Amino acid sequence: MQFNYKKRGAVLIANRGEIAIRVARTAKMLGFTTVGVYSDADRFSEHVKFCDHAEYIGANEPKFSYLVVDKIIAAAEKHGAKYVHPGYGFLSERPHFVEACEKAGLVVVGPSAESMRVMGDKITARRTVETLGLPGVPGSPGAVKDSKEALDFAKKVKFPILLKATAGGGGKGMRRVDSENELSSAFDAASREALSAFGDGAMYVEKYILEPHHVEVQVFGDGKGGAIHLGERECSIQRRHQKVWEESPSPILETHPETRKKMFAAAVKVTSAIQYSGAGTFEFIVDGAGDYFFLEMNTRLQVEHPVTEWVTGLDIVAMQLLLASGELTLPKQDEIHALGSSIEVRVYAEDPQNFLPAPGKIGKIVQPNGPFLRWDSSYQTGSNLGSEVSMFYDPMIAKLSVWANSRNEAIARMRVALDELEIEPPKNAKGEAKGSLKTNVVFLQKLSRCRDVIEGNTTTDLIPRNPLLTTDEILKEVSDETAIALSLLRLTEGADDAVSQGSHLSSHGTGLWAVTAKREAIR
Repeated sequence: MQFNYKKRGAVLIANRGEIAIRVARTAKMLGFTTVGVYSDADRFSEHVKFCDHAEYIGANEPKFSYLVVDKIIAAAEKHGAKYVHPGYGFLSERPHFVEACEKAGLVVVGPSAESMRVMGDKITARRTVETLGLPGVPGSPGAVKDSKEALDFAKKVKFPILLKATAGGGGKGMRRVDSENELSSAFDAASREALSAFGDGAMYVEKYILEPHHVEVQVFGDGKGGAIHLGERECSIQRRHQKVWEESPSPILETHPETRKKMFAAAVKVTSAIQYSGAGTFEFIVDGAGDYFFLEMNTRLQVEHPVTEWVTGLDIVAMQLLLASGELTLPKQDEIHALGSSIEVRVYAEDPQNFLPAPGKIGKIVQPNGPFLRWDSSYQTGSNLGSEVSMFYDPMIAKLSVWANSRNEAIARMRVALDELEIEPPKNAKGEAKGSLKTNVVFLQKLSRCRDVIEGNTTTDLIPRNPLLTTDEILKEVSDETAIALSLLRLTEGADDAVSQGSHLSSHGTGLWAVTAKREAIR
């Protein structure tokens, strides 16, 4: 596919951070003028500087800024923007936002409000796909009114079960329940979390699939019944039901290629049937036997879309924008070819031992570099006022993705990139770190050396199965003087020790992560 540059009017990006920069970058490439929006917390953020124009929309909390439809529309009108790209999160899957924009004469870069209503609610989506022959995970026929009704259903399908918010996403309002004794408290906690996150505490129940792999299919529709798929991504490595490592092709589908074909055909069939417009993602659970079950459809651009862009060579955001402007001819399916292997990891400001947010000021970023490597971020090193991970928003600092000819090569490239990466809080006059910032960089370095990851045993319980991933036990044990010796020892002998402690850290590099703090000494 070839895209030409020409003046195409203005697009307002109703989002912040790295996704705002990513959308703006492609928009500029195509000739769109870009308009950003910002809250008080983002006044000095990089996405504000990157866009051609920027408009202040309110206080720190999203409910006063990024979620206020009238402010987004007013900003678009002020700057003469015809198009609005919602990115992901915030208003990206809100049908009322699409309708309000259309009423104001604006074009939303994304699916119709009707498609969002059909596929955005998990229960409605499941009913829709089941009528089209797509298998779903056994679940309650609708929202359950309380924990007693949830228990009645759980007894029918047997524990373990999964409680899920009907309006949910991103792991919010979700709890695995293994026994009757846990159900009542888990239901109340999940419902409260869903109410806080989505304004809707309604819950439903699903059977929890054992040995689950989380696999998704990227689709793209023209809004007139034409639809294609852009391959799959496996996103099984998760913490708190949120993705941390994504890759294509999927290891489990490499083992079950017939399942891949069926999933592609099913996703395209539904996309066509609902006359879906733009980029969307079907999420499935695949068990160890290769059976697959529909989970939900995300009616927006995904965080992990760079993985698909790497293996297909397509710019999904460019496709979105050109479809919205009436200039895209949907490629034929046989024109889409997946090549090689791609991996993305999400770099977070969080405590890696409990995966809780740990935002704060950034004093230093050493960004990895090299061939076939992509760094998506809105944070920069330095003393500028924008180098701070805010407590008001998602604590993701960056997305790091790589491409290679094979999965083993992609893992090796990711491992080297993560070893190059350094993110530190500011330091005082004595050189001591100050502030609350913590990151999951060391956790990701360990993950890139985990035997289960390397061998493709990427079920959704991978992190709990490898407890050393979420400790700093070895880091504390290693002194500066013995770091190199211990590292080399573990490279040749250390895998057995790790396994005996309940871990599967691989001999491909078991000890290297133990000396992260002394990387200079290794060099």
